[in-house]
Amino acid sequence: MVDFINKAKQWLTPTFDSETQREIQNLIETNKADLADCFYKDMEFGTGGMRGVMGAGTNRINKYTLGRATQGLSNYLIENVTKEQISVVIAYDCRHNSKKFAKIVADVLSANNIKVFLFEDLRPTPELSFAVRHLKCDAGIVLTASHNPPEYNGYKVYWADGGQIVPPHDSGIISKVNALDFSEINFNAKEHLIEAVGKNIDEVFINASVQNGSLSNNIDRDPLKIVFTPLHGTSIISIPDALQGAGYTDVHIVEAQRKPDGDFPTVKSPNPEEPEALQMATELANKIVADIVIGTDPDCDRLGVAVRDLNGNMKLLNGNQTMVVMTNFLLKKWKEEGKLNGKQFIGSTIVSTELVNKLAANYNVETKVGLTGFKWIAKMVVDFPELDFIGGGEESFGYMVGDFVRDKDAVTATLLACEVAAYAKQNGSSFYKELIAIYLDNGFYKEHLISITKKGMDGAAEIQTMLSNMRNNPITEIDGEKIEYFYDYQAATEKNLITGEVKKIDLPKSNVLIYKTVSGTRIAARPSGTEPKIKFYFSVNSPLKSYELAQETELALDAKIQRIIKEMKLS
Repeated sequence: MVDFINKAKQWLTPTFDSETQREIQNLIETNKADLADCFYKDMEFGTGGMRGVMGAGTNRINKYTLGRATQGLSNYLIENVTKEQISVVIAYDCRHNSKKFAKIVADVLSANNIKVFLFEDLRPTPELSFAVRHLKCDAGIVLTASHNPPEYNGYKVYWADGGQIVPPHDSGIISKVNALDFSEINFNAKEHLIEAVGKNIDEVFINASVQNGSLSNNIDRDPLKIVFTPLHGTSIISIPDALQGAGYTDVHIVEAQRKPDGDFPTVKSPNPEEPEALQMATELANKIVADIVIGTDPDCDRLGVAVRDLNGNMKLLNGNQTMVVMTNFLLKKWKEEGKLNGKQFIGSTIVSTELVNKLAANYNVETKVGLTGFKWIAKMVVDFPELDFIGGGEESFGYMVGDFVRDKDAVTATLLACEVAAYAKQNGSSFYKELIAIYLDNGFYKEHLISITKKGMDGAAEIQTMLSNMRNNPITEIDGEKIEYFYDYQAATEKNLITGEVKKIDLPKSNVLIYKTVSGTRIAARPSGTEPKIKFYFSVNSPLKSYELAQETELALDAKIQRIIKEMKLS
């Protein structure tokens, strides 16, 4: 049991400022439960970096946890980068304290004689990834908590390749951070080492986005009517300009959600995965009879796409559906241009739809499958320099086109989604009809995600117990289907439950479990790397015989998923 009282009292020493000391003293005197949550563990790097609730304490995002992370990063860079002048670029989003935190991080880096390029104002995360390579920096940092609630903030570290940190750098940096006492943080900024950047990078980034997201000169983009919402986030800085640069003239922005605002006042959650977040956008789309709705999360790396279904109603696609349509479009274009020669690949993740693998195989293109988190897709680009990266995505509404950005990128993905819609409209089809055509040829795949929140120390233990039970007592049948394969990525084993054969999984170890039945039904479970949640992913499939049966088939697949959820006692 963590002695959180004594751990908290260490924050009453002169190492910490008077405001922090007052906050801790108040918690000690009035709220032991909140105090325990603030100190029962140290903030850790997960799949998306370090992310958490803002406030005082070791398990909170604050000046000192960010300062310690940055001091550890500085120490690692100094030991491992041989350049005379190490440099880091920093960006931040619209969240509360992001600008202040970005300056604190810049101060610590400069105090360690590291050159800092600090964006003058909020910018999208993909622009930060782009800027790392554009400025030839050794690392990059973005202050963001993605689509989390307003009380959250976070810190993501990128390496010189523009991708988020992966082995060995992640563990190397973390070991440096863990070895530090808070008193060892150097906050004494050397202002001459901090340089403001902005518009000079914006223009190059948007031009590159247009070049990568607009694949044909033979598409008439004028007729496509687009509704766009930044959900109060940073994408307002880039996406309208990118759409204009690509030639889209009929773009309508949800005015009530245009202005960046860390309170996200018009939505329960600024998460484009949720239909409620795009409600204002779909209402506008219905009013003006738009073809497509695009909504992005606060740091502009994820996008939600809503399009008209076969009945003409606006329908929010899930991340798997969007990535399937966009990947198929990319593959088709590469083939038409004679660029497929067996030296290309698509990137995906272990919890994303297997339909994308099937599509790539149709074009004799390999799909490389990595762990959850876009850093693993970016790592593929580095690991296989002899291959061309066409594109790739994950079920959580992230997509990356080409490798000029090394993270999920809602700017270029928005252009690609609109490219698909414009091309389809020009040819008497639609984005949704393109999806149904894929299902007709390859089978109807339907995925669903549920997240169960378990907060605090007890919640973390409960999540581990749930996973332990699934690991040690694997289910053998679900919805009347025999489980054929059980994948345990923590043990790095793939076990055939019917024959007993065990194979090694050649991926880094991760706390993920996947069951797969003989008919291809899949159930995956994993703890969130950035939130107090356990996530369950469901994938079912069935042949689709005709357009007319699409709705009926989807309803049957949805019903199957709900039966599985009920059988697993998750509802």
